[in-house]
Amino acid sequence: MEHPYAVTVGADGARVVFLRSSELWQLDLPAGVERRVVDGPVGSYATDRDARVAAVIRGGRLFRADLVTGAVTGVPAAGPAFDARPDPLGGSIGYITDPDGAASLHVTGPEGDRLLAGEPGNAWREHGGTISWGMPGAYASEFGRTRGWWWSPDGTQILAVRSARTVSLHLLDLDYGWVDVHWDRETYPHLAQVRWVGGGPLITVLRRMQQHGLVLSIDPRTGETQVHAELADARWVEPIPGTPRHLPDGRVLVGGELAHDGFDARCLFADGSLLTPPGLYVRRVAGTLPRSGGPAGAPDLIVEGSMGDPAVREVLRVRTSLGGGGPEVTRVAVLTGDDRVTVGGDVMVAGNRVWHGDRVITLRSDRPGPSGRPAPAFERVTDRRLPAAVLYPTGHVGGTRLPVLVTLGDGPGHQQVLADPGTWVERRRFADSGFAVVSVDSRGTPGVAPSFEKAVHRRLADVVLSDHADALLALHGKHPDLDLGRVAVLGAGLGGWLAALAVLRRPEVFHRAVARRPVTDWSQVPAPVAERYLGDRADSPDVYSHHSLREAGSSPDVLLVGAELDGFRSCPAATLEEELTFLKEW
Repeated sequence: MEHPYAVTVGADGARVVFLRSSELWQLDLPAGVERRVVDGPVGSYATDRDARVAAVIRGGRLFRADLVTGAVTGVPAAGPAFDARPDPLGGSIGYITDPDGAASLHVTGPEGDRLLAGEPGNAWREHGGTISWGMPGAYASEFGRTRGWWWSPDGTQILAVRSARTVSLHLLDLDYGWVDVHWDRETYPHLAQVRWVGGGPLITVLRRMQQHGLVLSIDPRTGETQVHAELADARWVEPIPGTPRHLPDGRVLVGGELAHDGFDARCLFADGSLLTPPGLYVRRVAGTLPRSGGPAGAPDLIVEGSMGDPAVREVLRVRTSLGGGGPEVTRVAVLTGDDRVTVGGDVMVAGNRVWHGDRVITLRSDRPGPSGRPAPAFERVTDRRLPAAVLYPTGHVGGTRLPVLVTLGDGPGHQQVLADPGTWVERRRFADSGFAVVSVDSRGTPGVAPSFEKAVHRRLADVVLSDHADALLALHGKHPDLDLGRVAVLGAGLGGWLAALAVLRRPEVFHRAVARRPVTDWSQVPAPVAERYLGDRADSPDVYSHHSLREAGSSPDVLLVGAELDGFRSCPAATLEEELTFLKEW
């Protein structure tokens, strides 16, 4: 048995559908009973609006599961199926074929299977580039967008991405009529967000350097767009996942940032009205739930965010009806691991807990509860109040000096200091090998405030390494057992790049490093990420050169795992024990 994941809640509040151990399960809410629907391995699934029908893919084969009766039937498809989704009413199923090549979008239903959009063999029209329909497109994942097509609420249209040299959007009628979605794609090439649930489609588009964006509504008849909001920042714009969206009263919810009048927060706005207080860092909007005793058209928003403590990821209810007392937020639950909150109808699911009215149902899970092992000591250090944590070996006796291991994880954009036991499993192994493990969320890390996150613009390496060096000195005042004469660093990807750079740039502070699969040059980094942090390469080659590991020198005190550079020790792979052996060669 595994922890439930990939959760869907029907809009009628009758069923919760989820995967467990690669099998499709559902919870019948009126009865409070779990039932397995499809044996594994299930690659993916999606449901209609009320979770009465599921499209299921197993080994490329497409199945239709009736979640009311439990019947599962095979569906003939034009080839191995990918990203299958029933229409909101459950009558037809759309799916993709050839996702790794010239992807095509198909619809199968009462009238049989038909090709709705696809252009295999027409690559010459796009100067040699492959043409794909229904796939997310280049760089979509860098903005958190994982989908490339969406049903209309009434199931009569599909909004689809066409990916070639550029990304475009098109509205496809099931009777084969179609219109293009019109916006200035040359000025705003990045399609960051798309949502079509109630009202017309809403999209967020960004300029290439991501310092300006537009929230647009689309007329589903003509494809013409109207600006609902502008997003702007001198460094980069950071749209909030789950926005934009239509609220039941017709207002458009937009995620943005405030950095004036005492505000420094990621906020939510409804048609320009602020809904969230300055102390709430909004991470994601999951949906809406009816408000007890409130008007039907003004439900509460269900939000993932942090209130005061960036180490804690919480589920919160945010009032959408504007009252005289200002924004109103209620804490609901704490999230751990990779859990997300999901809502539908009057039901909310967070982790393995299901809220339905006054009931709380617990789904079966094998996730262990908190262990009795020592927890890290959480701190806020330096005048910048950097989140930090120190994890000692089990049974550590005060007064015993310990070498220090600084963990950098996956680098900028990824928090290390989290009040979640699961994030400390590997770090506990390092601690029990004899290290005091130190984690610091330097500037450039989400969770604190927009200005904190964006202070690294065009000076990422210098700011992050300075913050870590300052944090170590500050922590030593509170934790005198930290031996700052023996400091090792560990990271992966961009975290590996930083680990190696720490020894090269600040050898008086950082003495040894293991860099797992490090980025050796920023040409290896997806362009939107590189440009977000360092700006335009053409305008600032000196900034890119300053951040290149290839041009930073060499050191025998750095072990590159999965990469090679002259002047460094390297190996294609390393066990944890081999990494520890290297890190302890003082």
